Amino acid sequence: MTRCSEQDEHADEANKLQKRRSKSGKHVSFPPDEQIVSSFVEDRDRASEHCVTMEEVLEAYQQSCSKHQVQPKERILQQLQQGGCVGGSVERLDLKGERLDHRSCEALEAVLKSLHFDFINLQAAQLEENGASSLLDMILYYESTTYLDVSDNTSMGTSAWRALAHLIKQSVRLSRLDVCNVSLVDYPARSLSKALLTSRLSVLHLHNAQLSGTPLFTLVGALKNNRALRELHLSDNLLNSYQDAMQLGDLLRFNTTLHTLGLSNNIVADAGLEELCDGLSRQTEGLKVLQLRNNHLTESGMEHLAKVLPGLKVLQVLDLGENSLGNEGIQVIREPLIANNKLKELGLARTSITCEGAVALAEFIAESRHIHKLDLRQNQVRLGGLMALSLSLRINRSLAFLDVDPVPPEEQTINSKSSPKKC
Repeated sequence: MTRCSEQDEHADEANKLQKRRSKSGKHVSFPPDEQIVSSFVEDRDRASEHCVTMEEVLEAYQQSCSKHQVQPKERILQQLQQGGCVGGSVERLDLKGERLDHRSCEALEAVLKSLHFDFINLQAAQLEENGASSLLDMILYYESTTYLDVSDNTSMGTSAWRALAHLIKQSVRLSRLDVCNVSLVDYPARSLSKALLTSRLSVLHLHNAQLSGTPLFTLVGALKNNRALRELHLSDNLLNSYQDAMQLGDLLRFNTTLHTLGLSNNIVADAGLEELCDGLSRQTEGLKVLQLRNNHLTESGMEHLAKVLPGLKVLQVLDLGENSLGNEGIQVIREPLIANNKLKELGLARTSITCEGAVALAEFIAESRHIHKLDLRQNQVRLGGLMALSLSLRINRSLAFLDVDPVPPEEQTINSKSSPKKC
């Protein structure tokens, strides 16, 4: 792209932002039309020539607060005083739990126009509609951050969701977004999903966002053809074993660029796992991490997993923790795990395993050339099971982390005088 076309693009963008603000009565101080192109080029040149000092930013923020007739936020002052500037970039702007009304948001322009942040934390900032939309527009215009958290803001309103969708769609710098503990139904779900059709986001966290049903259907429809997103985290959304699991299976059938899918603390259950496994079977180059912790899975669900495990040559991390798999479930997937021979991390914490399951896993460890980490904490694995695991480590050369609970001192004493305790 030529410099001229870049200037035209930013001028058009600024004109759109100004028109939106004039309709809503906002007073964010973007430059007049005749200065937009020249000021953009000059600002970029100045940024490359020198780094603005924190003292200058601090003074500009205090003046902006005076202009908007709002008291400077003490936390912002402290962070600016303590922060360091590296080429105009600062590690974070942490405003978690800090109430930001409309005028406080507008006063922040003096900071956002001067500094780029690796992380802007607006979690639980009690953002209202006008203030949130102004702030999000500024973050887009100045490309202020690579990681933004707007979780726990339940009163943003339609225009703020529209501004967030515009930020998702247009930003070339934003790579991670957290929108958790809010209700993503109706307009918020539609606007965010539409923006994700062409978004450059690589990481998206939507925990506890009431996505079950139509919102998930809308989201998956957008993500089927998304080629930018690498991580999608959807824990605590009450995703069920019927239509929700079917949608997630469709996502895995059509999207081959997603690397991480986090589904912990839902109710996918055994029937839903069958849908997921069908989608997994189509993955030849994409999904590397699947998190299914606490999803009401049992040994019956392991039957579905056992059918696809041998053919999964991409999946590297599988977390099945906090599911009632039992020794029977481990026995079901033991041979498929050995046949897979690609898995690097396996999470089985709190899955009702005893020594019998530990012995089955020891056989897997002895055969595996790639397993790097195995989590068996919060299971009833006694000394006999631990001995089997220990023997397998004499053969295995890849396992670096084996997480187990320590043997109780009383059992160590008993077994020092007798044979290992049975489980």
